[in-house]
Amino acid sequence: MPRLFSAYVIVDWSAASKPTTGVDSVWIGVLKRDVRFRMAFESFNPPTRAEAEKRLNLILDDLKKRSERALVGFDFPLGFPRGLADALKLPGDAPWRAAWDQLDKMVKDKPNNTNNRFGVASEINRRLTGGPFPFWGCPPRDTLTTLQPKKLRAHGPDDLPEFRHADLAAKGAASIWKLYYNGSVGGQAILGMPVVRRLRLARAARAWPFETEFKALTEAELAGVDIVLTEVYPSMLKGPALPGEVKDLTQVRTTAEHFARLDEANKLGALFAPAKGTAADVVLDAEREEGWILGAG
Repeated sequence: MPRLFSAYVIVDWSAASKPTTGVDSVWIGVLKRDVRFRMAFESFNPPTRAEAEKRLNLILDDLKKRSERALVGFDFPLGFPRGLADALKLPGDAPWRAAWDQLDKMVKDKPNNTNNRFGVASEINRRLTGGPFPFWGCPPRDTLTTLQPKKLRAHGPDDLPEFRHADLAAKGAASIWKLYYNGSVGGQAILGMPVVRRLRLARAARAWPFETEFKALTEAELAGVDIVLTEVYPSMLKGPALPGEVKDLTQVRTTAEHFARLDEANKLGALFAPAKGTAADVVLDAEREEGWILGAG
């Protein structure tokens, strides 16, 4: 059986407020065939998200010209915990798409990385609870009535969940509501989802599991598809660093290599399905709103 994908693109995103490279910046890892048809890895470390989006488009344009289908994985949530779209009264029957559309309207991310992620989170808090919840975490200078530096209370039974099903399955994944400090993913998600949305709209792309269903993928089901957009969690995988590599680069490289090995062994398609025994409501939540981390559980 042939591979499902010809290339594997893994993106380590960043919510930095100024141009930056090296540790804790954007890294793009690409594993694809070279001129001799051997799998070869290359990486890019653009200093801004705007330049990263341009680079991603150049990479995907090149793969399209070569008629090579790509798995594109982002290391931030592609969906919110179940119930957000209803709580915000967002239109449409696809909660995941409604959230992407809403963020696209709200987010302002300038070419120099200046962005309004804290303002976006504060406004969502205002609409949800009128106070600094559920989003939390910001520098003291960005403190607002509806956004505080520290988490003020735990999630109760009447609140939106703190974690998605996938976060719990991944064991160690952070909550999207945490915007700042080590291990946070909220800022990256707010600034990243609009980018993924644009990529999806501009190409023959499918967002997993929202548009593919939460099930194993086959070549027949990917006919006509150039890109499958996924969420990945590189910390689930452990791999040795090469000389001179920063942690972020090691993670995108080893993640790309991991999926390529599974694909070569005809085992990658099955990874898009839920673990045996996964409850039906968990599958439905993943498909409708929350998304899933490829390989979690």
